[in-house]
Amino acid sequence: MKGIHQSKTFIGAAIFFVMSIMLTSSFLTFLLLYVFYTLNIVPDLKHATMAMPFFALVVSVAIGFILSAIFSRTIFRPLQHLIKATRIVAKGDFTAKIDGSGTAGEVRELIESFNAMTKELSGIELFRNDFINTFSHEFKTPIVSIRGFAKQLKAPSATEEERNEYADIIISEAERLAKMSSNILLLSKLENQQIITDRVLYSLDEQLRSDILLLQKQWEEKNLVLSVDLENTEYCGNPELLSHVWRNLLENAVKFCPEHGNISVKCYRKEDMIHVIIENDCEALRQDTLNHIFDKFYQGDASHASEGNGLGLSLVKRIIQLCGGYITVVSDSKDGISFDIELPCTE
Repeated sequence: MKGIHQSKTFIGAAIFFVMSIMLTSSFLTFLLLYVFYTLNIVPDLKHATMAMPFFALVVSVAIGFILSAIFSRTIFRPLQHLIKATRIVAKGDFTAKIDGSGTAGEVRELIESFNAMTKELSGIELFRNDFINTFSHEFKTPIVSIRGFAKQLKAPSATEEERNEYADIIISEAERLAKMSSNILLLSKLENQQIITDRVLYSLDEQLRSDILLLQKQWEEKNLVLSVDLENTEYCGNPELLSHVWRNLLENAVKFCPEHGNISVKCYRKEDMIHVIIENDCEALRQDTLNHIFDKFYQGDASHASEGNGLGLSLVKRIIQLCGGYITVVSDSKDGISFDIELPCTE
């Protein structure tokens, strides 16, 4: 329908253009012949009538040339700007923008679409550069650490205790690199995926209990108090991906919870949604941290003391989105941090 409307608009403009030339040339022809007859340049009306086709042709050509020049300047000048801007974009400069004032119709729509495209490309390029810079930094940090402690291992003056400590650090940094690589590969795969595959019907509450028990050593070392309230919940989904979600959120809850703190895990069904809520007593997050908490490589702790890589929550959000669900985070000084996951019920 839009294409038909545009075709009608173009045909209407063409008809208007031709009719304008015909009417204007007819009027000017009669006017010129009247002037010539008045000045006795044309002796009688018979000669004037015979000369009318010639004058009409000359006047039509002249008017057509003038109007074509005016219309071409109006129509083709923005197109020339568009061609120049396209060449700039082709060279990798996405800051090019065209001023669409004074244009209308399809030309204005074309310019607005071009400006929207360059704005989107500029954002993608900015994100790509930021991703590469952050990715390089995140990989460089553990590599430098591994290299430094490997050199210390070779030092003749190092004691057996120090050697064991250096070896533990190298192992820890290597595991961090391996985990980061796995997360990047998984995130890349999920971002190009639109549906969840390998769905099975299983007990979601039992999965949560198993993932909690896997972290028993960590929460016992910090003397944390766990409150677990899990209703019997059947869910049809990909257990491996959802286990990745629960382990990530539970690891963060344990890691950032102070000693002798509290962690709460709830699972229940409300209407047509399944709710999983994971809370802890950690210090409240700043609003700017909450705004970017699901961004890739974002870390509220600028010093990297938490030893994270800023990919876990990005993965969590993407998996929940693929499941057709939602994840929200709330943080305040009284109740700590709470992650609320909503998944659509499956029968």
